[in-house]
Amino acid sequence: MALSDEQKEEIAAQRSQTNQTRRATVQGMEDHLYTAYPVLDHGFIRVIDYMGDDNAITQAARVSYGKGTKSVQNDEGLIRYLMRHWHSTPFEMCEIKLHVKLPVFVARQWIRHRTANVNEYSARYSILDREFYIPAPEHINAQSVINNQGRGQVLEGEEAARVLDILKTDSERSYDNYETMISDEGQNGLARELARMNLPANIYTQWYWKVDLHNLFHFLRLRADAHAQYEIRVYADEICKIVADWVPFAYRAFEDYRLGGAQLSATALDCVRRMLKGEAVTQENSGMSKGEWREFEGAIK
Repeated sequence: MALSDEQKEEIAAQRSQTNQTRRATVQGMEDHLYTAYPVLDHGFIRVIDYMGDDNAITQAARVSYGKGTKSVQNDEGLIRYLMRHWHSTPFEMCEIKLHVKLPVFVARQWIRHRTANVNEYSARYSILDREFYIPAPEHINAQSVINNQGRGQVLEGEEAARVLDILKTDSERSYDNYETMISDEGQNGLARELARMNLPANIYTQWYWKVDLHNLFHFLRLRADAHAQYEIRVYADEICKIVADWVPFAYRAFEDYRLGGAQLSATALDCVRRMLKGEAVTQENSGMSKGEWREFEGAIK
Protein backbone atom coordinates (compact mmCIF):
# COMPACT_ATOMS: atom_id res chain seq x y z
CA MET A 1 0.00 0.00 0.00
CA ALA A 2 1.39 3.37 -1.01
CA LEU A 3 -0.05 6.46 0.68
CA SER A 4 0.43 9.79 -1.02
CA ASP A 5 2.32 12.56 0.80
CA GLU A 6 -0.98 14.41 1.15
CA GLN A 7 -2.62 11.38 2.77
CA LYS A 8 0.32 10.92 5.15
CA GLU A 9 0.13 14.59 6.16
CA GLU A 10 -3.61 14.33 6.74
CA ILE A 11 -3.20 11.24 8.96
CA ALA A 12 -0.36 12.86 10.90
CA ALA A 13 -2.49 15.98 11.47
CA GLN A 14 -5.42 13.89 12.68
CA ARG A 15 -3.26 11.88 15.05
CA SER A 16 -1.62 15.01 16.47
CA GLN A 17 -4.94 16.40 17.71
CA THR A 18 -6.16 15.58 21.21
CA ASN A 19 -9.38 16.57 22.95
CA GLN A 20 -10.67 16.23 26.49
CA THR A 21 -13.76 14.07 26.87
CA ARG A 22 -15.98 12.65 29.59
CA ARG A 23 -16.95 9.62 27.55
CA ALA A 24 -15.32 6.22 27.97
CA THR A 25 -12.16 5.75 25.94
CA VAL A 26 -9.93 2.75 25.33
CA GLN A 27 -6.18 3.35 25.09
CA GLY A 28 -5.75 0.57 22.56
CA MET A 29 -8.26 2.23 20.24
CA GLU A 30 -6.83 5.68 20.83
CA ASP A 31 -3.53 4.27 19.56
CA HIS A 32 -5.28 2.89 16.46
CA LEU A 33 -7.19 6.06 15.55
CA TYR A 34 -6.56 7.25 11.97
CA THR A 35 -3.56 4.91 11.43
CA ALA A 36 -3.76 3.20 8.01
CA TYR A 37 -3.02 -0.54 8.20
CA PRO A 38 -2.09 -2.02 4.80
CA VAL A 39 -4.19 -4.83 3.32
CA LEU A 40 -3.55 -6.52 -0.06
CA ASP A 41 -1.44 -4.55 -2.54
CA HIS A 42 -3.11 -1.11 -2.40
CA GLY A 43 -5.77 -1.41 0.29
CA PHE A 44 -5.95 -0.32 3.90
CA ILE A 45 -8.13 -0.15 7.00
CA ARG A 46 -8.13 2.65 9.54
CA VAL A 47 -10.29 3.49 12.55
CA ILE A 48 -12.06 6.85 12.24
CA ASP A 49 -14.20 6.73 15.39
CA TYR A 50 -15.58 4.36 18.02
CA MET A 51 -18.06 4.33 20.90
CA GLY A 52 -18.24 2.09 23.94
CA ASP A 53 -16.03 -0.53 25.54
CA ASP A 54 -16.36 -3.78 27.51
CA ASN A 55 -17.93 -1.85 30.37
CA ALA A 56 -20.65 -0.48 28.07
CA ILE A 57 -21.65 -4.06 27.29
CA THR A 58 -21.95 -5.08 30.94
CA GLN A 59 -23.74 -1.84 31.87
CA ALA A 60 -26.33 -2.47 29.17
CA ALA A 61 -26.75 -6.07 30.33
CA ARG A 62 -27.36 -4.96 33.92
CA VAL A 63 -29.44 -1.93 32.89
CA SER A 64 -27.53 0.13 35.46
CA TYR A 65 -25.21 3.12 35.66
CA GLY A 66 -21.53 3.17 36.49
CA LYS A 67 -19.29 0.30 37.42
CA GLY A 68 -21.17 -0.49 40.63
CA THR A 69 -19.59 -3.08 42.89
CA LYS A 70 -18.97 -5.70 40.23
CA SER A 71 -15.43 -7.01 39.86
CA VAL A 72 -13.47 -7.22 36.64
CA GLN A 73 -13.74 -11.00 36.80
CA ASN A 74 -17.52 -10.76 37.02
CA ASP A 75 -17.59 -8.38 34.06
CA GLU A 76 -15.69 -10.83 31.90
CA GLY A 77 -17.86 -13.70 33.12
CA LEU A 78 -21.01 -11.79 32.26
CA ILE A 79 -19.72 -11.02 28.76
CA ARG A 80 -18.89 -14.68 28.24
CA TYR A 81 -22.38 -15.62 29.44
CA LEU A 82 -23.93 -13.16 26.97
CA MET A 83 -21.85 -14.53 24.12
CA ARG A 84 -22.49 -18.14 25.09
CA HIS A 85 -26.24 -17.67 25.20
CA TRP A 86 -26.51 -15.47 22.09
CA HIS A 87 -27.71 -12.37 23.97
CA SER A 88 -26.85 -9.83 21.28
CA THR A 89 -28.39 -6.52 22.37
CA PRO A 90 -25.69 -5.49 24.91
CA PHE A 91 -23.02 -5.84 22.19
CA GLU A 92 -24.97 -3.38 20.03
CA MET A 93 -24.07 -0.64 22.54
CA CYS A 94 -20.58 -0.46 20.99
CA GLU A 95 -19.96 0.98 17.52
CA ILE A 96 -16.96 1.48 15.26
CA LYS A 97 -16.43 3.53 12.10
CA LEU A 98 -13.79 2.33 9.65
CA HIS A 99 -12.28 3.87 6.54
CA VAL A 100 -11.63 1.00 4.13
CA LYS A 101 -9.91 0.94 0.75
CA LEU A 102 -10.67 -2.30 -1.09
CA PRO A 103 -11.16 -3.84 -4.55
CA VAL A 104 -14.68 -3.50 -5.95
CA PHE A 105 -15.24 -7.28 -6.09
CA VAL A 106 -14.37 -7.51 -2.38
CA ALA A 107 -16.71 -4.60 -1.66
CA ARG A 108 -19.55 -6.48 -3.37
CA GLN A 109 -19.06 -9.42 -0.98
CA TRP A 110 -18.71 -7.08 1.99
CA ILE A 111 -21.89 -5.13 1.26
CA ARG A 112 -23.96 -8.31 1.57
CA HIS A 113 -23.71 -7.61 5.30
CA ARG A 114 -26.59 -5.15 5.29
CA THR A 115 -26.56 -4.21 8.99
CA ALA A 116 -24.11 -1.31 8.72
CA ASN A 117 -24.02 2.29 7.50
CA VAL A 118 -21.94 2.82 4.37
CA ASN A 119 -20.83 5.87 2.40
CA GLU A 120 -18.77 4.93 -0.66
CA TYR A 121 -16.50 6.98 -2.91
CA SER A 122 -18.62 8.09 -5.85
CA ALA A 123 -17.37 7.43 -9.36
CA ARG A 124 -20.26 9.59 -10.64
CA TYR A 125 -18.57 12.69 -9.24
CA SER A 126 -14.91 11.73 -9.01
CA ILE A 127 -12.35 9.94 -11.15
CA LEU A 128 -11.15 6.63 -9.79
CA ASP A 129 -7.41 6.10 -9.35
CA ARG A 130 -5.41 3.76 -11.57
CA GLU A 131 -5.04 1.15 -8.85
CA PHE A 132 -5.94 -2.50 -9.31
CA TYR A 133 -5.69 -5.58 -7.15
CA ILE A 134 -3.29 -8.03 -8.78
CA PRO A 135 -2.92 -11.25 -6.74
CA ALA A 136 0.50 -12.37 -5.62
CA PRO A 137 1.64 -15.54 -7.44
CA GLU A 138 0.91 -17.69 -4.38
CA HIS A 139 -2.73 -16.61 -4.54
CA ILE A 140 -3.32 -17.55 -8.18
CA ASN A 141 -5.31 -20.77 -7.75
CA ALA A 142 -7.25 -23.25 -9.85
CA GLN A 143 -10.94 -23.89 -9.17
CA SER A 144 -11.56 -26.27 -6.27
CA VAL A 145 -12.82 -29.70 -7.35
CA ILE A 146 -14.85 -30.17 -4.13
CA ASN A 147 -16.20 -26.65 -3.56
CA ASN A 148 -17.85 -24.59 -6.28
CA GLN A 149 -17.04 -21.36 -4.46
CA GLY A 150 -13.52 -22.23 -3.36
CA ARG A 151 -9.95 -22.47 -4.62
CA GLY A 152 -7.81 -25.47 -5.35
CA GLN A 153 -4.11 -25.86 -5.97
CA VAL A 154 -1.86 -22.93 -6.84
CA LEU A 155 -1.26 -22.42 -10.56
CA GLU A 156 2.36 -22.65 -11.59
CA GLY A 157 4.69 -22.02 -14.47
CA GLU A 158 3.47 -20.79 -17.82
CA GLU A 159 -0.22 -20.89 -16.89
CA ALA A 160 0.29 -18.73 -13.81
CA ALA A 161 2.40 -16.24 -15.76
CA ARG A 162 -0.24 -16.05 -18.50
CA VAL A 163 -3.05 -15.42 -15.98
CA LEU A 164 -1.10 -12.63 -14.26
CA ASP A 165 -0.29 -11.04 -17.61
CA ILE A 166 -3.98 -11.08 -18.62
CA LEU A 167 -5.04 -9.53 -15.32
CA LYS A 168 -2.48 -6.74 -15.59
CA THR A 169 -3.02 -6.07 -19.31
CA ASP A 170 -6.82 -6.04 -19.14
CA SER A 171 -6.78 -3.76 -16.10
CA GLU A 172 -4.50 -1.22 -17.75
CA ARG A 173 -6.39 -1.36 -21.05
CA SER A 174 -9.75 -0.76 -19.40
CA TYR A 175 -8.38 2.23 -17.49
CA ASP A 176 -6.78 3.65 -20.64
CA ASN A 177 -10.19 3.48 -22.33
CA TYR A 178 -11.84 5.00 -19.24
CA GLU A 179 -9.48 7.98 -19.40
CA THR A 180 -10.03 8.32 -23.14
CA MET A 181 -13.81 8.33 -22.78
CA ILE A 182 -13.99 10.95 -20.00
CA SER A 183 -11.35 13.25 -21.50
CA ASP A 184 -12.68 16.62 -22.71
CA GLU A 185 -9.70 17.31 -24.96
CA GLY A 186 -11.06 17.70 -28.47
CA GLN A 187 -14.37 16.09 -27.52
CA ASN A 188 -17.28 16.48 -25.14
CA GLY A 189 -16.19 13.52 -23.04
CA LEU A 190 -18.44 10.76 -21.74
CA ALA A 191 -20.19 11.29 -18.40
CA ARG A 192 -18.27 9.71 -15.52
CA GLU A 193 -21.36 7.84 -14.37
CA LEU A 194 -21.36 6.04 -17.73
CA ALA A 195 -17.62 5.64 -18.25
CA ARG A 196 -17.24 3.80 -14.94
CA MET A 197 -19.17 0.82 -16.29
CA ASN A 198 -16.12 -0.18 -18.30
CA LEU A 199 -13.82 -0.44 -15.27
CA PRO A 200 -12.84 -3.91 -13.98
CA ALA A 201 -13.99 -5.38 -10.67
CA ASN A 202 -10.41 -5.38 -9.33
CA ILE A 203 -10.17 -1.57 -9.31
CA TYR A 204 -10.02 -0.05 -5.82
CA THR A 205 -12.82 1.88 -4.16
CA GLN A 206 -13.10 3.39 -0.68
CA TRP A 207 -15.84 3.79 1.90
CA TYR A 208 -16.68 4.69 5.46
CA TRP A 209 -18.31 1.72 7.19
CA LYS A 210 -20.00 2.09 10.59
CA VAL A 211 -21.31 -0.96 12.42
CA ASP A 212 -22.21 -2.05 15.94
CA LEU A 213 -20.19 -4.75 17.69
CA HIS A 214 -22.86 -7.46 17.47
CA ASN A 215 -23.10 -7.17 13.69
CA LEU A 216 -19.34 -6.74 13.39
CA PHE A 217 -18.86 -10.06 15.20
CA HIS A 218 -21.28 -11.67 12.74
CA PHE A 219 -19.23 -10.25 9.86
CA LEU A 220 -15.98 -11.50 11.39
CA ARG A 221 -17.39 -14.96 12.16
CA LEU A 222 -18.03 -15.44 8.45
CA ARG A 223 -15.21 -13.45 6.86
CA ALA A 224 -12.36 -14.33 9.23
CA ASP A 225 -13.20 -18.00 8.82
CA ALA A 226 -10.65 -20.16 7.01
CA HIS A 227 -13.27 -20.93 4.33
CA ALA A 228 -13.80 -17.26 3.42
CA GLN A 229 -12.23 -15.90 0.25
CA TYR A 230 -8.65 -14.82 0.92
CA GLU A 231 -9.14 -11.27 -0.38
CA ILE A 232 -11.87 -10.44 2.16
CA ARG A 233 -10.43 -12.63 4.92
CA VAL A 234 -7.27 -10.50 5.16
CA TYR A 235 -9.44 -7.45 5.85
CA ALA A 236 -11.35 -9.38 8.52
CA ASP A 237 -8.09 -10.55 10.09
CA GLU A 238 -6.87 -6.95 10.36
CA ILE A 239 -10.17 -5.87 11.92
CA CYS A 240 -9.87 -8.72 14.45
CA LYS A 241 -6.58 -7.25 15.70
CA ILE A 242 -8.24 -3.87 16.19
CA VAL A 243 -11.29 -5.30 17.98
CA ALA A 244 -9.06 -7.31 20.33
CA ASP A 245 -7.56 -4.01 21.53
CA TRP A 246 -10.95 -2.28 21.71
CA VAL A 247 -13.05 -4.80 23.69
CA PRO A 248 -10.61 -7.47 24.95
CA PHE A 249 -13.16 -9.34 27.11
CA ALA A 250 -15.76 -9.43 24.35
CA TYR A 251 -13.21 -10.41 21.72
CA ARG A 252 -11.86 -13.29 23.81
CA ALA A 253 -15.40 -14.58 24.28
CA PHE A 254 -16.07 -14.19 20.54
CA GLU A 255 -12.83 -16.00 19.70
CA ASP A 256 -13.70 -18.83 22.07
CA TYR A 257 -17.39 -19.35 21.29
CA ARG A 258 -17.61 -18.25 17.65
CA LEU A 259 -14.28 -18.22 15.77
CA GLY A 260 -12.80 -21.22 17.57
CA GLY A 261 -16.03 -22.93 18.51
CA ALA A 262 -18.36 -25.18 16.55
CA GLN A 263 -22.12 -25.45 16.27
CA LEU A 264 -23.43 -29.00 16.25
CA SER A 265 -26.81 -30.21 15.06
CA ALA A 266 -28.88 -32.56 17.21
CA THR A 267 -27.77 -35.44 14.96
CA ALA A 268 -24.10 -34.49 15.29
CA LEU A 269 -24.40 -34.15 19.06
CA ASP A 270 -25.95 -37.62 19.21
CA CYS A 271 -22.96 -38.96 17.26
CA VAL A 272 -20.58 -37.40 19.80
CA ARG A 273 -22.48 -39.11 22.64
CA ARG A 274 -22.30 -42.43 20.80
CA MET A 275 -18.56 -41.99 20.26
CA LEU A 276 -18.04 -41.23 23.96
CA LYS A 277 -19.77 -44.53 24.74
CA GLY A 278 -17.23 -46.32 22.54
CA GLU A 279 -19.48 -46.91 19.53
CA ALA A 280 -17.86 -46.89 16.08
CA VAL A 281 -19.70 -44.10 14.25
CA THR A 282 -19.26 -43.71 10.50
CA GLN A 283 -20.88 -41.53 7.90
CA GLU A 284 -23.04 -44.45 6.85
CA ASN A 285 -24.59 -44.93 10.30
CA SER A 286 -24.43 -41.32 11.46
CA GLY A 287 -27.60 -40.05 9.81
CA MET A 288 -25.61 -37.25 8.16
CA SER A 289 -24.96 -36.50 4.51
CA LYS A 290 -21.41 -36.74 3.15
CA GLY A 291 -21.05 -32.98 3.30
CA GLU A 292 -22.32 -32.79 6.88
CA TRP A 293 -20.04 -35.66 7.92
CA ARG A 294 -17.01 -34.00 6.36
CA GLU A 295 -17.75 -30.80 8.28
CA PHE A 296 -18.40 -32.77 11.47
CA GLU A 297 -15.06 -34.55 11.21
CA GLY A 298 -13.35 -31.23 10.62
CA ALA A 299 -14.92 -29.82 13.79
CA ILE A 300 -14.01 -32.66 16.16
CA LYS A 301 -10.50 -33.49 14.92
